[in-house]
Amino acid sequence: MPETRTVALVTLGCARNEVDSEELAGRLAADGWRLVEDAADADVAVVNTCGFVEAAKKDSVDALLEANDLKDHGRTQAVVAVGCMAERYGKELADALPEADGVLGFDDYADISERLRTILAGGVHAPHTPRDRRKLLPITPAERQASTVALPGHAQEVHPNGGLSPAGQGAAADGGPAVDLADLPEGVAPASGPRAPLRRRLDSGPVASVKLASGCDRRCTFCAIPSFRGSFISRRPSDVLGEARWLATQGVSEVMLVSENNTSYGKDLGDIRLLETLLPELAAVDGIERVRVSYLQPAEMRPGLIDVLTSTPGVVPYFDLSFQHSAPAVLRAMRRFGDTERFLDLLASIRAKAPSAGVRSNFIVGFPGETEDDLAELERFLSAARLDAIGVFGYSDEDGTEAAGYDGKLDDDVVAARLARVSRLAEELTAQRAEERLGDTVRVLVEAVDEETGEVTGRADHQAPETDGQVMLFCDDETWQPRPGSYVTAKVTGTRGVDLVAEPLGGAASVGAPASPGDDAAAAGPAVVGR
Repeated sequence: MPETRTVALVTLGCARNEVDSEELAGRLAADGWRLVEDAADADVAVVNTCGFVEAAKKDSVDALLEANDLKDHGRTQAVVAVGCMAERYGKELADALPEADGVLGFDDYADISERLRTILAGGVHAPHTPRDRRKLLPITPAERQASTVALPGHAQEVHPNGGLSPAGQGAAADGGPAVDLADLPEGVAPASGPRAPLRRRLDSGPVASVKLASGCDRRCTFCAIPSFRGSFISRRPSDVLGEARWLATQGVSEVMLVSENNTSYGKDLGDIRLLETLLPELAAVDGIERVRVSYLQPAEMRPGLIDVLTSTPGVVPYFDLSFQHSAPAVLRAMRRFGDTERFLDLLASIRAKAPSAGVRSNFIVGFPGETEDDLAELERFLSAARLDAIGVFGYSDEDGTEAAGYDGKLDDDVVAARLARVSRLAEELTAQRAEERLGDTVRVLVEAVDEETGEVTGRADHQAPETDGQVMLFCDDETWQPRPGSYVTAKVTGTRGVDLVAEPLGGAASVGAPASPGDDAAAAGPAVVGR
């Protein structure tokens, strides 16, 4: 009997990459690989890289080099790069980083098991030559659903003979081994249905991301993501709902919808308002307590979407709005829309319906041609916007973007000074916004309990994972013993910067049971709802 090979997945970058890693984990587990957490315990370390900005690319290279060091004094025999950086640079990355034994693009995901076995056996898989993935899909959105382009994180087509391949392709189109669904290891989706994601969770936490779509049709002059992620294409509602149902059987109680642009969801399915009808269905899934939507474009926000996000039980009033700047001249140079007053009007319309709604955004300072007046306009917007979380980035050229060829570039020291200036303001403003929540009642998902100190931390509705601060819970009731995954109703009594300090209301009685997989739900598996 052949030895079981082990693999570790190291994920960098955004939540979309986390979903992709769990797809790779599902494919590998289905083909007999044993997944381990520590790369030192794996025959092959797969690093899911980020290719967004220079700092993220450096982190990805560092992770590959660190994994390569394990080959000198551990079990690890090979290090393989996947993800956005591998897709974006392909052969160029392979030539520049010979420490990587393989550089695999998105087209290799369907055959990931075969690729890794080839590399472990000493074979070579030639890295791809990068191409603009926007050109692989039809220009007309309505024609994209029939495409056979590889789309990481999207559904698989389940065929009568048990084979799995990318949605829309034939049973043997992916070249990978046929998989009998009855033989899938425990914890690997799909459970049932003609279209369902192949996925294996890489942690046991109560929160998971679900990919709503891939790619982007916007052409922001500073962003290279569409060139290597491709044009926008939605997942079918039945696929999204089926995956959420399966995640609920795995102990997930909070689902975060991710894509490059969630506000465009449904436009290629013939209904730009499809998100408004999908959200209540997701919130009604047994076991799902919170649904959160990320990555919203201000220019595409609709009154109906605001209504659903602010009034649907189980859908948190959370707005991750990509403003990027507020000075009109800078926004036009970025090929984006809006200005300070329009953005403030949008925020006012949200808070008129949900005064405690959470709002976060990211901003770029030092964009080519940005003047002192433009920077002052951004500061005016930030001072009035009352955002809960603010990310600030200094502009830097990105390969292949239009802005990289712009005149009016600012000196590095000017960009650094503006970054420091706006970052200080952002820190002050988000701390002030946290103080506005003193006395509020919040519902907190407990995520960690320190057994030594007894410190309990979690997140309220207005806080997304990893980016928006947290809530620290303190209670004098010695019988109060919350567990990760439980929900606590609490009153905000203090702040620590952007973080909140809160006291549970009702002591031990305030703790809701943690989500847990249900036998009936697990047996039922994801359902198909007709789209």
